[in-house]
Amino acid sequence: MTTTSDPRPTTREERKVLAGTLAGTTIEWYDFFIYAQAATLVLAPLFLAPVSEGNEALATVLSLATIGISFLFRPLGAIVAGRYGDRLGRKKMLVFTLLLMGGSTALIGLLPTYASIGVAAPVILVVLRVLQGFSAGGEWGGAALMAVEHAPLSKRGLFGAYPGVGVPLGLILATGVLLLMTSVTTPDQFLEWGWRVPFLLSIALIGIGYLIRRSVEESPVFRELQERKRESSAPLRDLFATNTKQVVLTALVFVANNAAGYLVIAYFIGYGTQTLGLARGPVLTAIVVASASWLVFTLYGGALSDRIGRVRTFQIGYALVFVWMIPMFLLVDSANIWAFGLGVVVLTIGLGLSYGPMSAMYAELFPVAVRYSGVSIGYALGAILGGAFTPAISELLVQRTGTGISVGVYMMVLAAISFAAVTAIRETRGADLGVDGH
Repeated sequence: MTTTSDPRPTTREERKVLAGTLAGTTIEWYDFFIYAQAATLVLAPLFLAPVSEGNEALATVLSLATIGISFLFRPLGAIVAGRYGDRLGRKKMLVFTLLLMGGSTALIGLLPTYASIGVAAPVILVVLRVLQGFSAGGEWGGAALMAVEHAPLSKRGLFGAYPGVGVPLGLILATGVLLLMTSVTTPDQFLEWGWRVPFLLSIALIGIGYLIRRSVEESPVFRELQERKRESSAPLRDLFATNTKQVVLTALVFVANNAAGYLVIAYFIGYGTQTLGLARGPVLTAIVVASASWLVFTLYGGALSDRIGRVRTFQIGYALVFVWMIPMFLLVDSANIWAFGLGVVVLTIGLGLSYGPMSAMYAELFPVAVRYSGVSIGYALGAILGGAFTPAISELLVQRTGTGISVGVYMMVLAAISFAAVTAIRETRGADLGVDGH
């Protein structure tokens, strides 16, 4: 391991890479989160009408479960994007995943409801959600590697945090657009057509993201790999032949962050408005504020990991998530909007610290020939084990126990698992990312 510092200023190309990874991931996650939030608010009565009319609580659980279905296809997206990203380059796969996500999202905005085409409506909805999951499975790994592999040695954590910032920034954008639409439409108008506007807005955003990503140069590490013609002919086989332990650990490290993140992304909106009876506008505003805090602490977490190490930063983040869960739900369950907002905002401190270092640590764990595959698959598996069905599980727990404390206990168990997993990883800061590394 080397710890050589690199005090030089950020170059123009590096700034372009940061802008490209940030813009692309923000737009991709905007698309992903618009669905998650719509699932908590309108999709049950529109696409699961027979169930909703007979058992509204069951329809809500099923609607939230459709969020998780897409996660099951993230590993497939990770495998495909990883294979071709390790053979053809990071840039090509990032453009592909961006276009696939955007097209799927726009089509959801045009999809007829159950009242118009019957059972075909929820079937097509699930298919489009699967395509979103496939795209998301390949997106994060490529963006993370583009940022980290372009980074100066002493700034890998900070550079790697930029793709991570796309998550809360996408959430801010998605929630902000949703808040705008709920403000300018009546409840009936929003249910009839207003919910479609955020999905259709994706068309313009994808065009912007495409132009930005096309202008970014390929990763210098991948170019070196190509020049030496050492690319793997079967990255997936080679990955599991030599790096199975790293894949398992990266998955477990991500479990708690993704699960707690989906409380903010998807669950708390429905919980606040439907279970606690809070007004939709203030709840959405609280989520926007929490997302801004998440953004700040993600950047800080990446920068902090450059100073004290990836493992220690993760440990601090997960310790904060663990100890805050019960106090948070005591505040949230008070049904006071200020207490609700405080509870969610403080959670994002631990979320950011346990997300900011992730890109750098994951990239530093895998050799370059299988790095895209390893990073993407570990991340995708962690998402399945963590956030995939967290909104649905949380809803069932509250229905069974009558309190959000049960969800807090569930999250504490996941935080303990992820804390143990990251503790089992030897510090990676300063690892050689080049062809001769590992």
